[in-house]
Amino acid sequence: MQFVVSAPSSLQASIQLPASKSISNRALIIHALSRGNSLPTNLSDCDDTQVMIRALAAAPGAEIDILAAGTAMRFLTAYLSVTPGTHVITGTQRMRQRPIRILVDALRRLGADITYVGEEGFPPLRINGRPLQGAEIELAGNVSSQYISALLMIGAVLPGGLKLKLAGDIVSRPYIDLTLRLMHDFGAHACWLGEDCILVQPDGYRDVPFTVESDWSAASYWYQMVALSGQASAEAPIPACVHLKGLFAHSYQGDSRGADLFARLGVHTEFTNSGVCLTRQGAPVRHLNANLVDIPDLAQTFVVTCCLLDIPFRFTGLQSLKIKETDRIAALQTELRKLGYVLHDEQDSILSWDGERCPAEPSPVIATYEDHRMAMAFAPASLVLPHICIADPHVVSKSYPGYWDDLRLAGFRVEECDG
Repeated sequence: MQFVVSAPSSLQASIQLPASKSISNRALIIHALSRGNSLPTNLSDCDDTQVMIRALAAAPGAEIDILAAGTAMRFLTAYLSVTPGTHVITGTQRMRQRPIRILVDALRRLGADITYVGEEGFPPLRINGRPLQGAEIELAGNVSSQYISALLMIGAVLPGGLKLKLAGDIVSRPYIDLTLRLMHDFGAHACWLGEDCILVQPDGYRDVPFTVESDWSAASYWYQMVALSGQASAEAPIPACVHLKGLFAHSYQGDSRGADLFARLGVHTEFTNSGVCLTRQGAPVRHLNANLVDIPDLAQTFVVTCCLLDIPFRFTGLQSLKIKETDRIAALQTELRKLGYVLHDEQDSILSWDGERCPAEPSPVIATYEDHRMAMAFAPASLVLPHICIADPHVVSKSYPGYWDDLRLAGFRVEECDG
């Protein structure tokens, strides 16, 4: 299936954003560890969260298929290690190619009983849950923050707690801080002892009411649309004013920093009682350099936006993009070349564009690589191009199931075509 997306003549919309997937999945794991009855409310309806809900309700001994949900694979691997029963946890073919050895090795150092069902270092895993002892362990700071969060969350239920030392540069620190703040909300005691060490006390969790806030990652695509509305293919920029509901100025989510970066691209954020109002204000910068190590999930959004605004850029801190749903650095280079942009990568962690162009394909179709963020980051290109064709558009269900409906609500034409 393919969708052809065409932009409206003006961008005026009020959007109820989905709940945060990052918060939902952490809250579900912590709630399960608390053995409580007060299920968090306003949970995300995305695939990743629904997979998590089904997995946590699985019968003892059942095989758990988390499909393409990387967060679920990592969080559940740690959770099942401390939960009585034996499970096999597996996923899609791509998931079975995503490494998990670092987390498994760390859990084994705590006493976990985990074996690889297939290839060493990759899912599927057979996990025999049992009580683990607390310990002091060390992990490289530049690994996925989800490994770190998975360990921290179970640390509160270990008899000796957990002391986690992070060696070297620490990437995605806001996601670690998000986990710590949610643990605190559920009664756990965990804190940074310094720049590179976290202590989790063995105090367990309390069963407390909890409501999930809206998703700043989802908001980034609407920021992108407002930015690109100033570069519309018409003779003059199209009017743009977008209200996004459920966002807060003092958010737990690191991706809220995207608002500051979009301000450099001419998007003004006004906080209201119900969320934010986005408008264009001022001229974008002529060149954008930024370290995205703390907000890697926004990389695709900013890369596509800058290219279409004709703003050369250099983004660093992208080392985690290689092990996401796809190799996002390679995917961005391939798909933007179809639109006539030649990107360069360095050291598997830097992506840049110096203005170099190549002939664009006459009728490009954007491949999405089973990656929700590829689809959502490229659809707004219709504000600059006559239209954009997106392959396998259903992938958005991983984090934002209502994305295409919300585009239609905002006046975009989203039509199925042959492909």
